[in-house]
Amino acid sequence: MTELDNKIARRRKELEHRPPGDTGRAMALSNLAVSLGKKFLETDDIADIEEAFTLHQSALDLRPAGHSNWSDSFHGLAFCFSMRYDKQGTIADLEQAITLNRAALELRSPGYSGRAMTLNNLADDLRVRFLKLGANGDLDEALSLHQSALDLRPPGHSNRSNSLHSLALCFSNQYDKQGTIVDLEEAIILGRAALELRSPGHSGRANILYNLAYYLRNRFLKLGANVDLDEAISLHRSALDLRPPGHSNRLRSLKQLASCLSSRFEKLETVTDLDELISLRRAILDLYPQGHRDLVASIDKLLLLVRKRVQRHHMPADLDECISLGSSALASGEAGNPARATYLDDLVTDLHSRFRKSDVQEAHPDHADSLHKLLIHVNDHFDDGDVAPVVDAIVVIARAALKL
Repeated sequence: MTELDNKIARRRKELEHRPPGDTGRAMALSNLAVSLGKKFLETDDIADIEEAFTLHQSALDLRPAGHSNWSDSFHGLAFCFSMRYDKQGTIADLEQAITLNRAALELRSPGYSGRAMTLNNLADDLRVRFLKLGANGDLDEALSLHQSALDLRPPGHSNRSNSLHSLALCFSNQYDKQGTIVDLEEAIILGRAALELRSPGHSGRANILYNLAYYLRNRFLKLGANVDLDEAISLHRSALDLRPPGHSNRLRSLKQLASCLSSRFEKLETVTDLDELISLRRAILDLYPQGHRDLVASIDKLLLLVRKRVQRHHMPADLDECISLGSSALASGEAGNPARATYLDDLVTDLHSRFRKSDVQEAHPDHADSLHKLLIHVNDHFDDGDVAPVVDAIVVIARAALKL
């Protein structure tokens, strides 16, 4: 059992010793709910947040209006609604979280120790609603609330980096919406300040690295400074190192790093960038299960990159990979998709190139099945099974592909 599991077990026992009518029951309910909320953040198990809901509501029922801990119950319930929205995407949960956080904030007047946290949570929920519904007023209010929270978290405060990071996200969102470069510059400044406070080993460092890299790539796309793109690539690599295989955000880091390297490769066309891009696209493809909606697009991106390397180096291993990827794209694509004709045409071309580079009898064993299928299509042309005129056979299949 983890330390948090042990804490949850202890708090369940504490609750058992606080039966209905006990003056300490509300606090015991609240403490267990908070621990279950933390457990949900670790496990993403909806059962934890549902139980936390019930416990927070029971605690609130024992705390009438004016109770000194009334705001704590509002705050806890708001957290649960917000987490459930993140999990299930039901807008009513997000609206409820905002309503409860506003109620908690009214009870946490200036000087209250928990005011910064409520400011932060309300701002986060408003920003999320902005991303969902696009109302500029939500983002404007989120910016104001995060700034107020930052003012309550001076240099040295344990949560200052959180406020800096959240403000940076808001300015980045405002840039995405309005395209004003000053907003992007502010996001970069705040992102750098947040990163300085999240030294190696900090649990939130990967998120800061990832987002700062995103801001810098956007500035590269806007202003074209290669130094921004180079830094973005370096930061994304660092973030990826902190998101090993099995990490829930590894795919996002792989895709963003690949996107940045693609931008640089388009400008400089270096071999090292192409090789790294191919490795990244392979890793991305490995994370998509059969039937995933992005599988064929991922195959296509990798296929295009490997073909670029074939054009440069003409390595049989790369041609082998093109053939394998082309076959996978055909097998995974939807029937009737016009792109299937292109995939088949390219596959035939790749097979032609591959068999032309070596004696047919010594071809890679993985190609035996592919060759067999080609010969089935042209059986009427080669009754004796002679494979010598394989080039003519490929031309026949290529012409048939044009009619698909």
